[in-house]
Amino acid sequence: MSNAAQQGRRGTTVESNGVNPVPDGERRGKASGLFAVWFAWNISILAVSYGIFVFGLGLNVWQTIVAGTIGYLASATLVGILAVGGPRTGLPTLTQTRFAFGTKGNRIPAFFAYLSNMGWKVTIITLASSTGAHLFAKLWPSAFARDDGSSTTPALALWFVAVLAVTMTVAVLGHQLIMKIEVWISWLTGLMTVAFLGFVLPKVEWSHLGDPHAGGPLEFVGGIIMAMTLVGLGFLNYGGDFARYLPRATRARGVVGWTVAGLSAPVVVMLVVGALLVGGDPELGGAAASDPVGALTALLPMWFFVPFSVVVVISLVSAAITGMYSSGLALMAVGVPLRRSATTAINATIIAAGAFYLEFVSTSFLATFQSFLSLIAVMMGSMGAIQLVDFVRQRRMGWNTDMAEGRGFGGRDGRWTAIVCLVVATILGLGLVTSSDKNFAKITGFLLTSGAQHGVFGASGLGIVIAMAIAGALYALLTFGFRLDPKPDYSLVTAGAGGPAIPSRGVPGRTPADATDR
Repeated sequence: MSNAAQQGRRGTTVESNGVNPVPDGERRGKASGLFAVWFAWNISILAVSYGIFVFGLGLNVWQTIVAGTIGYLASATLVGILAVGGPRTGLPTLTQTRFAFGTKGNRIPAFFAYLSNMGWKVTIITLASSTGAHLFAKLWPSAFARDDGSSTTPALALWFVAVLAVTMTVAVLGHQLIMKIEVWISWLTGLMTVAFLGFVLPKVEWSHLGDPHAGGPLEFVGGIIMAMTLVGLGFLNYGGDFARYLPRATRARGVVGWTVAGLSAPVVVMLVVGALLVGGDPELGGAAASDPVGALTALLPMWFFVPFSVVVVISLVSAAITGMYSSGLALMAVGVPLRRSATTAINATIIAAGAFYLEFVSTSFLATFQSFLSLIAVMMGSMGAIQLVDFVRQRRMGWNTDMAEGRGFGGRDGRWTAIVCLVVATILGLGLVTSSDKNFAKITGFLLTSGAQHGVFGASGLGIVIAMAIAGALYALLTFGFRLDPKPDYSLVTAGAGGPAIPSRGVPGRTPADATDR
């Protein structure tokens, strides 16, 4: 079979690579291809609700737009920098973190990253299912609507099964199919979103935009942090997953630039729309808190509501697919000895349980969503800060992938420096954030006074940034200040019985000053 034919078939066959380095012979594409992945993931009506959520912290319209934009760009840049590790090593991000934490020590951040992935998937798949069920309730109320017009449980269950099945199928088939369909989804959702804006922007009450009072400095900082948790910090453990198939020599600035553009462009536009809508109609904020998608689609005429609801489901499924793919890699990085197809099945079971909680136990979507974001952002932000600092070390060692192997084969079982930094920063961070979900609140805020918990500090999420700063600074001090930086360990690699150790299996010919890192 010709190479062209083989390339054409790869999109519909199961991807063979897991958490191993992608061989150079299988590398392909350009950094610009990353734009479609991140754009399709984030061009969603849900991003309009993000603007409403940031506004709800007590900011006015213009503060919401500025704070949200700063938060989006800052967090997207962190994701872009971490994505550079993909082409340099060919590894998923949660395997590359073994460089810092060791193969066994890495199970700690990988497990919590896995929980982060799954939490996002629960949220996204639940929203996709409820959107589809709401559509059925509008079209066939006698079969799928309750007396008050809300969707019936069978309608929710039907859509949940369909959405989960599609998500699992594409996620199992893998990277190349995902990269192909995300391009088409980007165009479809982008065009429909432009049409959506044409309907909702005339509904902005421009005369009321100046009514809300401006928030103070802490509220403004809180808006920046919330924007970071909504978009960027939750993706820190994804960055390299979709960049690892790029050729090794792909320029870092291209990877960072296209990742930041794809991540931030759609959500900044939607942020502005959400802020303008809620600024003119404060009641919209309360509606979005309980049903973020339904509150916004209710603004549309019926003839456009139907096709747009379908596109909303498609865009949410698109985000779920990429996340499900990374969730499988995360579970493998934890050390579960299963193929991606098996880990995807495990993920589906966990998602079903989480969706049940969100649909039938939680009394407020917004409270649970914000609480989840704050809790997971403490751990993911701390891990990301450590990984960013460790990039300096990895680059000096020529991005040697042997450091992701076990003890004696180039890597370490665990590096206590990174693990201690992560644990310390996470504990401090959890003690400095608050939760509006009564179940999550039991493990947060224990370092705050009652006044601080219910005041601006507790609402601002400053504990997340403090945790990141502590993790990065402490790890830099231990690694570079005290020089606690062990070299690759090849003690168990020998050429034969009693023979000399085999040299590094890292990237041949690479040096710390390689020009591709510009």
